[in-house]
Amino acid sequence: MTVTDISPSVMQFLLAFIVVAPLLGALAALLPAPPGLRGRNPDQAVLRHGVTVTGAVLVAAIVLAAGFDHDHPATMQATTDISWIPALDVRIHLGIDGISLPLLVLTALLTFLCALYSYFKLPAGPSPKAFVALVLVLESGTLATFAVLDLLLFFLAFEMVLIPMYFLIARWGGDQRQAAAWKFILYTLLGSVVMLLGLLLIGLKSGTFDMVALATDNGRGLTTSVQVIAVLAIGLGLAVKTPMWPLHSWLPDAHTAAPTVGSVLLAGVLLKMGTYGFVRILLPVAPDGMRTFAPYLAAFAVVGIVYGSLACLALARTGAKGDLKRLIAYSSVGHMGFVLLGIATMTPTGVNGALFANIAHGLITGLLFFLVGAVKDRYGTADLDTLAGATGAALYGRAPRLGALLAFAAVASLGLPGLAGFWGEMLTLFGAYSPAEGLSRPAFRTFMAIGAFGTLLTAAYMLIVVRRVCMGEHAPHSRLSSVEQPQQAPRTADGPQPSGTAGSQPSGAAGSPSLETAGPRTATTPQLADIHPYEAAAWTPLVALTVLAGLWPAVLLGLTDPAVQQLLAGGKS
Repeated sequence: MTVTDISPSVMQFLLAFIVVAPLLGALAALLPAPPGLRGRNPDQAVLRHGVTVTGAVLVAAIVLAAGFDHDHPATMQATTDISWIPALDVRIHLGIDGISLPLLVLTALLTFLCALYSYFKLPAGPSPKAFVALVLVLESGTLATFAVLDLLLFFLAFEMVLIPMYFLIARWGGDQRQAAAWKFILYTLLGSVVMLLGLLLIGLKSGTFDMVALATDNGRGLTTSVQVIAVLAIGLGLAVKTPMWPLHSWLPDAHTAAPTVGSVLLAGVLLKMGTYGFVRILLPVAPDGMRTFAPYLAAFAVVGIVYGSLACLALARTGAKGDLKRLIAYSSVGHMGFVLLGIATMTPTGVNGALFANIAHGLITGLLFFLVGAVKDRYGTADLDTLAGATGAALYGRAPRLGALLAFAAVASLGLPGLAGFWGEMLTLFGAYSPAEGLSRPAFRTFMAIGAFGTLLTAAYMLIVVRRVCMGEHAPHSRLSSVEQPQQAPRTADGPQPSGTAGSQPSGAAGSPSLETAGPRTATTPQLADIHPYEAAAWTPLVALTVLAGLWPAVLLGLTDPAVQQLLAGGKS
């Protein structure tokens, strides 16, 4: 039953609009603004343009979700199928089902929230026109990745996001941004070259690049050796983007250097493209090849879970000079390990858990990077020792609402029951307890035990972060040393605003002359600016959806489960 009765032709138009509109908006952003739309200064028009375009795409995505036939989520809907390159049988084939629809809506939501946040808090860097255009190209490529049903189009969309993210890091990032951007582009491009070879192998050996036809065939047209080679090649490219240990080393550097909105989009959207490729392409198209590599994928996944957690614990300890953004980046390595573990089980339970964890990670980690960016704006640093030693009262005493929201996001990230992070991890562990036929139960139950241990490590480092950043640490002296005093960094990832913009910090914000130096837990503890209205507008939807998904998981699982069941059955109901 659909919420609204929308004709198939309108659904087709909506999906095409969602994919193409951001690209057209990016071109329009580079043109001069009409005289009547320039706002208070030349930058306002293009920033408002970004909010308008991403807002229109989000509305279209919500309408598309409302018109989606929820009684048949395994059926491809809003499909468009047009011949593009007849010689290679490459088609402009678009469509959505219960697997891709949640990712489509998540992408549209996060990009709109980033555009809204940037309207008030633009990162320091070159022209705002270029910034808005790059964000819109990034959105178009990501949405296309989740909507296309042709292997070569998938590759083109997959690659389309690399250049915009490279420039967002290299031009609007913080310290070490050039090195981080180069590392990001080199890792992902090398992985993509190998992935292209695997996609071509599948298309040439099977005689089609159509993902629906390939999924329905369920690997029957491909020999086992071809499937093994294809899974190895495509899996390497997807694993880099996910990122899977040990191909993850570009991620912490990229997150640490990226501006706030860049980190939100990278964690909330781009990482999902890799895991989506595993589910959409490898599981149904090359099941025998996946069965061969599933134990190794699961092993790498659980190593990533433990490794990411141990890296976070090392960064969180006192005296380590750990960067809070870098810590959240390493936490993503662990969280995406759960997603890969669920995929490796090749069971409906595990794959549903992986898809649920994908969405939960996008919501929670997106919120965490927003919050860490706000903390860095106020203190001028994301160094954990500085944040914990700045005052005994820390965030709870200086910006209580911001501190409470950071604590909420942390406990959501560690998988507290009743919040979105819980269900994905639980389902992936259940899937590992009873993997698909042909996979070793003792091995996967060992992986399950290691993954469960990883949840304990996650809880440990997240609670340490909350204690240190939100509650602070007792200083040994009544006065703070100069290194512990909050200060405005000369250039942060979201640098100082031009005078007169809506994102200017009010008096009492980090770096303002009104900040006093005081001992811990005294009446003269300096206050920081608490949550601004534009921050509340950008963060509230993520908080609400984190709670909704935790309390009512059937909304998401009702979409993904029938589609996953049919995908694993080779297109047979």
